[in-house]
Amino acid sequence: MANSNSLHLYEKVELRNTLHRVIEFIILFLLLSLLVYRLLSFNNHKLSWSIAFLCELWFTFSWVITMSNKWNLVDHKPYPDRLLQRVPKDELPAVDLFVTTADPELEPPIITVNTVLSLLAVEYPTDKLACYVSDDGCSPITFYSLVEASKFAKIWVPFCKKYNVQVRAPFRYFTNNSKLSGNNNNNSSMEFKHEWKMVKDEYEQLSSKIEDVVRKSVNPSDIIDGDFLVFSNVQRNNHPTIIKVVWENKEAHSNRSVPHLVYISREKRPKRPHHAKAGAMNVLTRVSGLMTNAPYMLNVDCDMFASSPNIILHAMCMLLGSKNENENAFVQCPQVFYGGLKDDPFGNHMVVLWKYVAHGISGIQGPFYSGTGCVHRRRVIYGLSPNYVKVGETNAKSMMQGKSVDEELLDMFGKEFTKSAADALNGKAECSNMLTKTIEAACLVAGVGYEYGTQWGKKVGWMYGSTTEDILTGLSIHNKGWRSILYAPDPPAFLGCAPTGGPASMTQQKRWATGLLEILLSKNCPIFGTLFANLQFRQCLAYFWILSWGLRSVPELCYAALPAYSIITNSHFLPKGPERAYYIPISVFLFYNLYTLLEYLRTSLSIRAWWNNQRMGRITTMSAWLFGFLGVILKLLGISETVFEVTRKDQSTSSDEGTEDTEAGKFTFDQSPVFVPPTAMLFMQLTALATALLRLQPPARDGVGSGSLETMCSVLLVVCLLPFLKGLFGSGKYGIPMSTIFKSAGLALLFYTLCRY
Repeated sequence: MANSNSLHLYEKVELRNTLHRVIEFIILFLLLSLLVYRLLSFNNHKLSWSIAFLCELWFTFSWVITMSNKWNLVDHKPYPDRLLQRVPKDELPAVDLFVTTADPELEPPIITVNTVLSLLAVEYPTDKLACYVSDDGCSPITFYSLVEASKFAKIWVPFCKKYNVQVRAPFRYFTNNSKLSGNNNNNSSMEFKHEWKMVKDEYEQLSSKIEDVVRKSVNPSDIIDGDFLVFSNVQRNNHPTIIKVVWENKEAHSNRSVPHLVYISREKRPKRPHHAKAGAMNVLTRVSGLMTNAPYMLNVDCDMFASSPNIILHAMCMLLGSKNENENAFVQCPQVFYGGLKDDPFGNHMVVLWKYVAHGISGIQGPFYSGTGCVHRRRVIYGLSPNYVKVGETNAKSMMQGKSVDEELLDMFGKEFTKSAADALNGKAECSNMLTKTIEAACLVAGVGYEYGTQWGKKVGWMYGSTTEDILTGLSIHNKGWRSILYAPDPPAFLGCAPTGGPASMTQQKRWATGLLEILLSKNCPIFGTLFANLQFRQCLAYFWILSWGLRSVPELCYAALPAYSIITNSHFLPKGPERAYYIPISVFLFYNLYTLLEYLRTSLSIRAWWNNQRMGRITTMSAWLFGFLGVILKLLGISETVFEVTRKDQSTSSDEGTEDTEAGKFTFDQSPVFVPPTAMLFMQLTALATALLRLQPPARDGVGSGSLETMCSVLLVVCLLPFLKGLFGSGKYGIPMSTIFKSAGLALLFYTLCRY
C-alpha cells in the first residue's frame, strides 16, 4: 500500500473533445475562405464590402481565441480522505470567510443571512473558521439580521452536522427537504423528525423577525438596545467605521460550537474614494488579518450560499497538494444559480461558458477569478510571487533601494498592519485570543484614509481601477506566474441568484463590459503581462477574449446593420447565388449553430435554452455591451466616470425549479437608454423588409442588387429581437416605454435617410 504522504491530494483529469475540435477547424477554414473571397473581390465593391471584411476579420480572430481557450479541457478531482490521513483535523489550516453586501433593498438581508448560515455550517473544524460580513450599505437591518441569525446558528450548525445535511442554507433545505434532507440513515427516526420540526419553526421565526424589520413594522433599536445606537444619525456614504463581534467562538472544541461572526461597515466620507467592492474586500482582508489572520480566505457574494458542505476541505486538497504550495494561488468554483427560470430566457446562467471555456482555460494557466466562490492564499493576495523568500531573510531588492524589510512592509501595508502582514507572509498564524481586543486597531485599518501612502489596491490586496475588480485581481496574480484551479463538483459548490428580467440582466452585463474594457485599455492590459511579466501567451489570449466583450459590440452592430443597408440601397454584401462562394456564409452559419447546439445538448440543456442564449447574445451585444464600450470611451475622454451598479438579487423559493409561471420569463423593460439600440435595430430591419416587400428599392448601383442571403439575415435579426417586437405592443413593465420607441424610431429614420442619400 502506498504511503499516504506520497499520494496526490488531487488529480487533474484531461477531458476529450475530438468532435468539437473537428468542427472548430471546419469553421476556421470557412471563415478564412470568406476573407480570401473578400480580398479577391475588393475592386468590384464599395463601402459595405470593406465594413463586412473588417467585421469578419474580427470574427475570425475571435474564433481563433475561442479555439485556444477550449483546446485543453481539464477537470480536477480532490481526495479529502488522503488529506485527513496526512493532516489531523485539528491541524487543518484556518480559513477566513468573507461575505459582501452593499444594499439592503437590492440585496435583501434574508438572502445574506442564508449565505452566512451556510458558511458557518460547512464541514470544517469550527475553531478554524471566522466569518466576516462587509455591509457597504451601513444598514442597521443587516446588522440586526446577523444578530438574530447568530442565535439561530447555535441550533442550525449542530443540526446540520449531526444529520449530515447536504444543503446548509435553511431556506433551500426547508423548501426542498424531500430532496435535500441528507443521506444519513437516521433521518427517518422520530428524533430527527422532532428536531427537524423544531429547527424549521425556529427558522420561520427568524424569517418573520427579519421581514418585520424590513417592513419597518418593528424598529431594531427596540430589540438590540445599545448595539444599535452606533447606527444613529449615520448616512450610507457618511459614517465612521462600525465593527461588531456578533458571535465569538469560545467553545472551540464543543460539538455545538459555531464559528466567529463579525459585522463590518467600513468608514465612508463624501468625496473620498471608496473603490466599491474592491475597497470593501481590502478592508475585510485587513480587519481579518488583525483578528484571525487565517492563511486562506474564501469570499462569496451575499447571494452565493455554500451548496456543498465539504467545499473548504476539497479546496484545501488542491491548495495544500500543489508543489511546495507555490503553484496554485486560488481555487475558483463556477457560478451556478438556483431556482432559475426554465430554459434560461435571459441567457445569464452561463452554464456552457463554465463547462467549456472555463475548463479549457483551466488547462492553460488557470481560470479567471470571478469574484465569488473562490478560496485564496492570503500570502498571494499580499503580493507574493511563487518564488518568494521569507520576509525576515535578506531581500536584495530592498537593500538596493536602501530600505529595511520593516520599511518596505510599512510602505506596502501601512503602520498598523505591518506585523500582521509579516506574520502572514512568513506563514505564521498568530492572532488575538479575544476578537474584541482588536476592534480598536481594526477600526483604524478600516478607516477611509488608511490606504493613503500604501500599496493597497496597487500591488497588494484587491486591485483598483476597474468595476470588475475580480478579473483585474486575478490578472495581477497570474502575471506573477501563479496558476489557479477550477473546481466544478456535482452538486455545485455554491449556488446563487441570477438576475431576472431585462433591466437587471442589462445592468449586470453593462457593468461587466465596462469594467473589462477598462482593464484592456489601461496599463493592466494582459499583453504587457506576457511581454514583461509571467503571463503565458495563451492565457493572455484568454484574458483578451473576456476583456474585449465591450469591443465586440462595434463589429457586431455594424454587421447587423449591413443587411438592412443592403436591402434599402439594393446592394449586396454577401455572395450571390451564381457564385461558388454563396455557400460559404451558409456553411459558417450551419456549422456554428451545430457546434453551439452540441455544447448545450452535451451540457443537458434544451434546444430552447440554446436558442434563448443565442438570441440574448445578440441583444446583449448591441445594448449592454455597447453602452459599456461608450462608457469607457467617455471615461478616457475625461467626460464622465464609470459607476459600480449593484445587481438586484431576488430570492427564489420555488420548490420545483423551472416550473414558474409564464410571465416570469417574459422580457421586461424600463426607461434605461440601454434598450434604444436594439429597438432601433428592429425598426431598421422591419423598414428594410418593408422596402423590399413594397418594391421601393432603387435600381441596383452595381447592376447586382440585394439577394436572398441579405433578406434571410434581416429576418433572422427580427426573430432574435422578437422580445422587442412584442415589447412594442406590451404594457407596463412588459412594454417598451414611449420615449424609447420615439428615440429608436428617430435613429431608424436617420439610418434610412442616410442610406437613400
